[in-house]
Amino acid sequence: MTYIKPAFRHPSAQPNAIGYYKKDYEGALSTLCAGCGHDSINGAIVQACFELAIEPHRIAKLSGIGCSSKSPTYFMSKSHGFNTVHGRMPSVATGAQLANKDLIYLGVSGDGDTVSIGMGQFAHAIRRNLNMLYIVMNNGCYGLTKGQDSATADAGSISKGGNSNPFQAIDIASLGMELGATYVARSFSGDKAQLIPLIKAGLAHKGFALIDVISPCVTFNNNAGSTKSYDYTREHIEATGSIDLVPMKSEIVHDQPTGTTQSITLHDDDEIAVHKLHREWDPTDKQSASARMNRAKADGEILTGLIYVSNEYNDLVGMLNMSERPMNDLTEKELCPGQKVLDEINAGFR
Repeated sequence: MTYIKPAFRHPSAQPNAIGYYKKDYEGALSTLCAGCGHDSINGAIVQACFELAIEPHRIAKLSGIGCSSKSPTYFMSKSHGFNTVHGRMPSVATGAQLANKDLIYLGVSGDGDTVSIGMGQFAHAIRRNLNMLYIVMNNGCYGLTKGQDSATADAGSISKGGNSNPFQAIDIASLGMELGATYVARSFSGDKAQLIPLIKAGLAHKGFALIDVISPCVTFNNNAGSTKSYDYTREHIEATGSIDLVPMKSEIVHDQPTGTTQSITLHDDDEIAVHKLHREWDPTDKQSASARMNRAKADGEILTGLIYVSNEYNDLVGMLNMSERPMNDLTEKELCPGQKVLDEINAGFR
């Protein structure tokens, strides 16, 4: 029966550093369309978490509504999960993180869920530097409602019905950088070699990490004339560079052609090894990154790879000066210290 996932494991499969097998990071069988780019992204998430040796129960995966938001069902079935209403995933992620900052938060969203109905919540999650990895599965259309153009569809892009989109697109990566995201990347669902290290670095980054992934909709937006199709993306892709995440105290293994390489230390002492393909681009300089993105738009390129990362760190929990212990771990005695403490607080306002 094709709807039952086999329970056996390949005899030569090797566990990761904490004894988990790749199968331990998988989820239910996908019900997405055959060939959907979202499934490839799900596979990249599974591989990234396996390689990072993250205990599945330390991950909290959240999503909104849409084809993309079904995806958390298909990876890491042993992690925490919450499927929110349309466009409201960031506020639920914010509340969850304030209650338990010790979990690793992974948000999965779509282009409509993010920059249409969810635009306001998306913007404020970035502004507050919420410590999470936010992955946008961007296909330029509303797949669940039969392929209407979304806010990320490029002007002039042709839909499956033959109509040309008259509106300018919202560039998610540019918007994220402008709003203050401290890690911004873009990738293509058909390029796991690039996507997996970007996800690993995003999970290790402290602060709001945004990855905009072009993920063609094979049913409604993979036609000639679409700028979110497999063929168009492959023909117009332009990478900023190639990266590897180097966990603290791990051997640096990086396969790359001859060129300049920049090492960026993250806040937990992990490093991103960036092999730069564009000499005028500096991933730690917002102006340099913005200039490179603007040039790519003018040249009709789809710029992928690590675009910008900030070395400065002050996430929402730090801004609010919250307790070192997660709120869900505090006892009633600590949360309600008594009348004397309340009187002292009130006296301080007089």
